[in-house]
Amino acid sequence: MRDIVTIGGGTGQFMLLSGLKRFPVRLTAVVSMADDGGSTGMLRDELGVLPPGDIRQCLVALSESELVMRELFNYRFDKGKLEGHNFGNIFLSALEKITGSFEEAVRVAGLVLSTRGSVIPVTTTSISLVCGSNGELRGEHIITENSLVDRSTLRLEPEAYANPKAVAAIESAECLIIGPGNLYCSIIPNLLVQGISEAISRSSATVVYNCNLMTKAGHTDSFGVVDFVREIEQYIGAGRIDYVTYNDRMPNQELLDRYALEGEYFIQPLESGEVPGLNAKPLAAPLLWSGTYVQKSGDPIKRTLIRHDPDILATLIIRNCLRGL
Repeated sequence: MRDIVTIGGGTGQFMLLSGLKRFPVRLTAVVSMADDGGSTGMLRDELGVLPPGDIRQCLVALSESELVMRELFNYRFDKGKLEGHNFGNIFLSALEKITGSFEEAVRVAGLVLSTRGSVIPVTTTSISLVCGSNGELRGEHIITENSLVDRSTLRLEPEAYANPKAVAAIESAECLIIGPGNLYCSIIPNLLVQGISEAISRSSATVVYNCNLMTKAGHTDSFGVVDFVREIEQYIGAGRIDYVTYNDRMPNQELLDRYALEGEYFIQPLESGEVPGLNAKPLAAPLLWSGTYVQKSGDPIKRTLIRHDPDILATLIIRNCLRGL
């Protein structure tokens, strides 16, 4: 069976894994540990646990248990003292306390959810994402909601070292898939962990980068496909990305107008079908999910309006990068 490792965090990694698990491949998700918003942030502050949110999403994505179990782990309390908390986050945090190990908590939760694949925290160090020479922005949630002070100062505090299991998975993979997801808050925090970029460089795996659909205000203003590829390769080495997937279907104008109110814009397809000056081969497809989302109170627009279709994206990657399946 072919080994695929995904690297990322947040909704983007959840979506990708949901599509990939339909194929006869062995999946491992290497997940960012920089999350500190919402329920995850409260649990980190109150209990001193590692961030469960992105891990939970990956476990649910890979789960082959009954629908009710997947819904249970994603259930969010909307009133009372638990308001804002997610059941799966509480479950993982309780398991960490019982077992004394976040990795063991993730393993046990995987058994409960009957996951088809492994979920590995990129590091087991409790870290914060920081931006600015004097730490002007501290915390993934704060950085997500604000314009970057200076991209070159983005770092983790304290310095974090890679989970050996993550390194081993990367080095033995046949295909490494990075993204989609928030570039500076979900993707790059993985590459800032000491040992991860080095493992990607050593690996003989085909590297795929899934470009985002929309820009992020104050983070990737005016970015095109090439800019995203170049930014990732600042961390993993020039020419290391073998394929870049991107969407070539324009969302409807109403959605674009709603995003524009937030300063976020459609990432234009490559005009020539090439990535000039780069090694990456372009893989274009109409990647927009065509379903209808019911927006919940408090949900940011990027979670409910424009996102990748997991089946189309997974099929695009498998057919082009893992031929013979």
